[in-house]
Amino acid sequence: MNRREFLSLSSLTLGTTLLGGLALPRLALAADGTVFVYTGSDQNISDFWTNIVFPRFTAAHGGLVKMVDAGDNAGLRAIADRTLAALATGTDPQIEIFEAFDPRFPADGIARNLWVNFKEAGLANYGKINPAAIDSDFSLPYRGSQVLLAYDATKLKAADAPTTWADLVTWIKANPGQFIYNRPDKGGSGGNFVRRAIHEVNGRDPKAFTISNYTAEAGDRMLLPAWEVLKDLAPYLYDKGAYTGGNSQSLQMLGQGVVTMVPVWSDQVLQAMAQGVLPETTGLVQLKDLAFCGGFSAMTIPTNAAQRDRALLLANFMLSEEIQSLIISDLGGFPGVSWDHVAPALREKYAAVVPNEIPVFPSGDWATAINDGWYRNVAPTLTRG
Repeated sequence: MNRREFLSLSSLTLGTTLLGGLALPRLALAADGTVFVYTGSDQNISDFWTNIVFPRFTAAHGGLVKMVDAGDNAGLRAIADRTLAALATGTDPQIEIFEAFDPRFPADGIARNLWVNFKEAGLANYGKINPAAIDSDFSLPYRGSQVLLAYDATKLKAADAPTTWADLVTWIKANPGQFIYNRPDKGGSGGNFVRRAIHEVNGRDPKAFTISNYTAEAGDRMLLPAWEVLKDLAPYLYDKGAYTGGNSQSLQMLGQGVVTMVPVWSDQVLQAMAQGVLPETTGLVQLKDLAFCGGFSAMTIPTNAAQRDRALLLANFMLSEEIQSLIISDLGGFPGVSWDHVAPALREKYAAVVPNEIPVFPSGDWATAINDGWYRNVAPTLTRG
């Protein structure tokens, strides 16, 4: 999902002005014990923390918690730079938790002991985390999202839904016009469908692709076979080779009964089902030979946070069964903990999409090559933009 710009209620309450991602100091508020959570995520994430998490946390543990909009990831990085500078001077960084932030920034932050090591922090719920979600000892995964397949269960029985790439290709060809995905540069559901084809022709080995191993020669060798697979599928797609303009359009076509199956983001489809945008007869399934790509968002806590102990208490609270279950039912995300640690009813309801793995795919030069190559080789008649 593209980030929707907004000015959060907490920002208005704090009188915070964000200019280039740098917030005005809140020194007058630092002494009241408030835990400040900065985010650059979508408004639905901010709303989840503000309206669902915070009231429950304060009811259980007291104190105040406020969400502050950092604008975007660049804004978070600017605040992280400020936090590192505060570490050197021994001053209050004016932040307790970064929501959805990579602790590899600033570049020397880990080396200078900027971030809490969660593996060593003694959180009671740390052992519940899904091992596949852990990217760093300095970040605490709490929610995830993954591409999967959504289908109209009035047209396709759950027992017949494809669970391997080969089964999916067979189904698409046996049901012409009933499948569509979005252009890979217009949304991650279609983009990760394309990446699953790339994984398929490269031994189903996500580790074959890293942020630094792209070369033009590697691109030709590893991507060209996937373009042949996708070109072969094109005549069997909706309208003999049409593609939607984004994640939401794919969901709309499924909800309107225009097609029977589409790739979707787990959080988007779960929210659409909860809100009645998609009917209860929508089925969900994940491929078992190699799942579609996804990823997790994590919290990061500065070691010099003025309210570090309360921030750790909140971090542990986020991993509780109560909040992790709400991430599924109210936010539409995947839990950051293993599915054994969410409400049994939810675990049973979504058993078909519980992932054994969540592959990732690097961005950077690979992403550019994939988008360019797809347009040139798979959909050469389409105009980008």
